[in-house]
Amino acid sequence: MKILVTGGCGFVGANICLALKKKSNKVFSLDNLSRKSSVLNFEILKKKRIKNYKIDIFNEKKIQKLTKFDLIIDCCAEAAVEVSKKDIDRVFNTNLIGTFNLLKKAKKDNSKIIFISSSRVNSISEINNIIGKKNLRKKIKINKRINENFDTLKPKSLYGFTKLASELLIEEFSYAFGLKYIINRCGVISGPMQFGKQDQGFVSLWVWKHILNKNLKYIGFGGHGNQVRDVLHIDDLVSLINLQIKKLNNIYNKKICVGGSKKSNTSLKNLSSICQKITGNKLKYTKIKKTSIYDIPYFITDNTLANKIYKWRPKKNIIDIVKDNYKWLMKNKTKLIKINK
Repeated sequence: MKILVTGGCGFVGANICLALKKKSNKVFSLDNLSRKSSVLNFEILKKKRIKNYKIDIFNEKKIQKLTKFDLIIDCCAEAAVEVSKKDIDRVFNTNLIGTFNLLKKAKKDNSKIIFISSSRVNSISEINNIIGKKNLRKKIKINKRINENFDTLKPKSLYGFTKLASELLIEEFSYAFGLKYIINRCGVISGPMQFGKQDQGFVSLWVWKHILNKNLKYIGFGGHGNQVRDVLHIDDLVSLINLQIKKLNNIYNKKICVGGSKKSNTSLKNLSSICQKITGNKLKYTKIKKTSIYDIPYFITDNTLANKIYKWRPKKNIIDIVKDNYKWLMKNKTKLIKINK
């Protein structure tokens, strides 16, 4: 199978490229290498003979000139939620117009598409109502899980809007032109090849700061560090995508929530404790009580549909994820210090 992975030199895209290459697929990456970290992943892909097209996903003409692919996996996104308030054009061009350009390419070539969407398509106010508190002084109980039917109509962040709009656009192309798709609404994803930066996921950032012995901040909800997220190991996401590709001729046009769920979740305070044990470094934490309008106190994914369709469940827990991050970050510490400057 001939596969194009957009954002292929990013954290998620690069891991997918390497995994699919092992399955003897013809794998290609599309990445404009605008991030310093992408260049490091580009070199890793190059060693595995995975070609990267250095093209901006906003450039429709160049995308249309690419060879025909059987499958497009769209991982390309400006993923920082807070950035979407500051640089609206960048977020819309990458996340929404970029997907639109890929859909036109898929229509032309009759390609299938797997879209990496986000749990942030869900309404902020409805997520806040799960906990119902603005000041999280105590540990949160893990109870309600969020599935495909959760409210998406109310504000969700400009970033979340672009991902939801992309989902709707994919569904419209499918209805109009018969395009076959899978949409994966992913929560927090972490693991090797993630770079310990604020816009690359809080788990790798936490591990990286502990490695460097640099202090961190508990931001929002009173500054206690009790907000909770589930975290999915990149290997678990890759295993699901392999199953989806294998069954794509028979199982398609599905929207699926994908996350660490009850298997792998953590509060910031618990994550700090795990990182301290693994690295041996104990950091000081500044409390910032004020909460961003885009922040949420809680998110636990309901993986029921993914399990029903693919018999899939995440295997790795938060301790596994922190350990794997730690090993990879330590192995590449010198290079990453240069990148993170």
